Amino acid sequence: MNTFELESINKFLLKKQHLSDDSKINDIIQITNNICGLHSTNLTTSYLSLFARSNTFFKSVLEKELYINKTLGRIRGMRRTLFIETREMIPIVHSATSQLINKSFEKYMEARGITLKDYQDISKQILNNLKGKELSAQEIRTYLDSKLDVPGIIQVMCNNRLLIRGKPIKDWKDRRNRYALFHDYFPTINVSEFTEKQAIQKLVECYIKAYGPVSENDISWWSGLTKTKIREALKILESQLERIQISELNGELLLYQEDLSYLENMDIFQEPTLTMLPELDPYPMGYKDRERYINMNNYNYVFDKSGNITATILLDGVVIGVWDTENKKIPVVKLLLFQPLEQELHKKLYSQAEDVGKFFFDEDVTIKECKSMTPLTKRSAGGFMTPLKDC
Repeated sequence: MNTFELESINKFLLKKQHLSDDSKINDIIQITNNICGLHSTNLTTSYLSLFARSNTFFKSVLEKELYINKTLGRIRGMRRTLFIETREMIPIVHSATSQLINKSFEKYMEARGITLKDYQDISKQILNNLKGKELSAQEIRTYLDSKLDVPGIIQVMCNNRLLIRGKPIKDWKDRRNRYALFHDYFPTINVSEFTEKQAIQKLVECYIKAYGPVSENDISWWSGLTKTKIREALKILESQLERIQISELNGELLLYQEDLSYLENMDIFQEPTLTMLPELDPYPMGYKDRERYINMNNYNYVFDKSGNITATILLDGVVIGVWDTENKKIPVVKLLLFQPLEQELHKKLYSQAEDVGKFFFDEDVTIKECKSMTPLTKRSAGGFMTPLKDC
């Protein structure tokens, strides 16, 4: 069994994730496919994740693919979390995760006092009235004139691929969005194209290609699926996979045979890679076992009590700090480093922070370096979104 240094693995993963300078591309469809989807609990995360992986990226490019070309869709999938997926991946994600999602949303509806009959009646009215339209939850609730939890019903309709999340009401930072009929957006997609077993196999295959080498724990955590279902998929894929070890970590990890060949011949002596990723970025959220990219002494400053990761600064794939923004008269990008950087790298980080800030605010920003922060594990829910709020 081959054993590799963690440094080699992390640099290899930066390439696969389109995060090294030589792996960045401008094709956002290919990026989205290659990393099995963009985290999209907050839509801003998806924009910033693409910005980090592209040579040149404009917000209008993602908006065009989501709302005009409709090559991408924002759906609930792995771990019952919102992702942006390509048209090709939508039926795979749907069939692989629908049982997981539907089970949790049965309790969701019960907690909101929505009976099955309520759901059937209201959803039928929404489908009849939304043909050719795109309306907000408030607009839908107004024309229904119902006292039921209409936004809750809308969420379940999205899960069932009856509706799709459309344009934000205001702009890309607005968490409210409009809704349209799923069939209006994707008339050629058959969400029942794959059985659950087929879909899980394809999803596991996508994940290992994007994030491998990975453990069984990683696959189960990332997908939200049981280890029993994961093991069934791995049995089918077994002939294509290799097992390796990482010298600094325990246990065996899986990756594809072609990746093993690449790893054995990869040149790791390259320029250091600095990366600024948004909160919940797919790369650091892709693993259950996080020792591979973080000094565990810093864990409570990077993850909250629920396992949500904040906006991070990475050096060669390892988290070395966090960052934040503040909208003042002159907008600010805040940085907090867990370790000192050499002068040239420090200068490069400031330049990158200015670029990220200009993308986020559409104007020049100032950079502020913070010296301390309250651990995220001691903060209230949502604290990971503003890690340097007190700086």
